[in-house]
Amino acid sequence: MTMKKMSVFVILLLMASFAMTGCKDTAKQSATPAEQQDSVADSTLYGVCGEATTMHELELLTDAGDTLMLGIQENDEGTQDVKGGLLAGDRLAVIASDIDGEKVASRVINLTTLQGHWTSLDKNFVVMEDGTVKSNVQAEKHPWTSWKIVNGLLLLNTDTFQIDELGSDSLYLENREGIFVYKRQK
Repeated sequence: MTMKKMSVFVILLLMASFAMTGCKDTAKQSATPAEQQDSVADSTLYGVCGEATTMHELELLTDAGDTLMLGIQENDEGTQDVKGGLLAGDRLAVIASDIDGEKVASRVINLTTLQGHWTSLDKNFVVMEDGTVKSNVQAEKHPWTSWKIVNGLLLLNTDTFQIDELGSDSLYLENREGIFVYKRQK
């Protein structure tokens, strides 16, 4: 082997080893979407809808034991971002903000309404109170197994969804892949 061929071989060997060690470190540093989501502080208030709740004001009995009276914010069209309705005794997830020094509920998700059996053409799952999801489709490759609300968004495993609509019989979830429609199975 000539000296020129030997030096080319050594250079290629060094480049290959640098590429392998460089890729190894990059893989360790990248976080999965679930890890990134967990690192974001959850500003959601959790509690129970109180008896004094009205059309424009929410009484929230928080899990911390506080009783909060929050005005329910309306958007420019005069509608409120309340998903699943307000019924005394139901569990709620509330995103609150300060407007003119007053705490208001800018988004309310009724967790009691969210729980239950939901179906679509390709999904059939049950949202349980304990934060688990039970899939009823055996052939599903990646069934959802857990759920939680983080900053007003629904997290199903590592999939993050905006709740567009939540009613007694329908659930509309949206993410970058589209809008997904589910009906409640009785």
